[in-house]
Amino acid sequence: MPIYLPPLSRREFLKRTLAAGAALGLGPLVEAAPAPVDESFWALLSDVHVAADPARIERGVNMANHFQIVSKEILALPKRPGGLVINGDCALASGQSDDYVELAQLLAPLRAGAMPIHLTLGNHDQREHFWRAFPRERAMQPAVPDRQVALVSTRHVNWFILDSLEKTSSTPGLLGREQLSWLRGALDANAHKPALILVHHNPGIGGGNFGLKDTIALLEVLRPRQHVKAYIFGHTHHWEVQQDPSGLHLVNLPAVAYVFREGEPSGWVRATLAPEGMRLELRCVDQKHPAHGQVHDLNWRT
Repeated sequence: MPIYLPPLSRREFLKRTLAAGAALGLGPLVEAAPAPVDESFWALLSDVHVAADPARIERGVNMANHFQIVSKEILALPKRPGGLVINGDCALASGQSDDYVELAQLLAPLRAGAMPIHLTLGNHDQREHFWRAFPRERAMQPAVPDRQVALVSTRHVNWFILDSLEKTSSTPGLLGREQLSWLRGALDANAHKPALILVHHNPGIGGGNFGLKDTIALLEVLRPRQHVKAYIFGHTHHWEVQQDPSGLHLVNLPAVAYVFREGEPSGWVRATLAPEGMRLELRCVDQKHPAHGQVHDLNWRT
């Protein structure tokens, strides 16, 4: 399964942050007792692109600073999310080991805030370096060999978390036959509840060399299974919500880090789940951005 980071105790949090020589500027927020949990609320992040050097600037953005802004906002909420996902491209460019060391430090306050965290892989990650950074949290028997897949069951939906990393620093992604076979079987065995698919790469139907190579094979699994309600992805650093002809929702998460096109928002998405649908609210790093607070109400196909 993907790296799952359980909440840290206050003692473990202090041990880790003090050992690293920094508390990331979030100390006052994590000293208080954790807020009560809202199981219907999930925090969806993508493309954080954390660098080993927390002062690193890329495309005019300090990635560590953007991550801390998002962390502070989530930690300050009156209720904490039932889960938090970082949907790939955890590292800056090529998944260097020190990138993940810094990522672990940035994640520590969120973990001390009693938030379960799920991390997936994108094309800028490196699988072995990623695993090595979280040795205690790595699953010993993945459902698909050498891939990060998981089924996370919640009150209203099942999250199916997939791994589209084919080759580090190579733009397109691939799920592969084994992973698609696992997904098909897992979906059929859990058809009693709405299913949401989380994968880093965007659908690649339009051609080119950018998105998911086996998009058509994936959609052949998803479209006929009416309990599959949404395909949620990152990779493009672009915020957009669409619906395909089958009624499947396509949700493109914004990047927490930098954007590719000037004027695009960076930030995270607050997902509020219900039996009949999901509300998505964009939370921008720059809360003066005109898109900040934008809401999409998704009604599940039937």
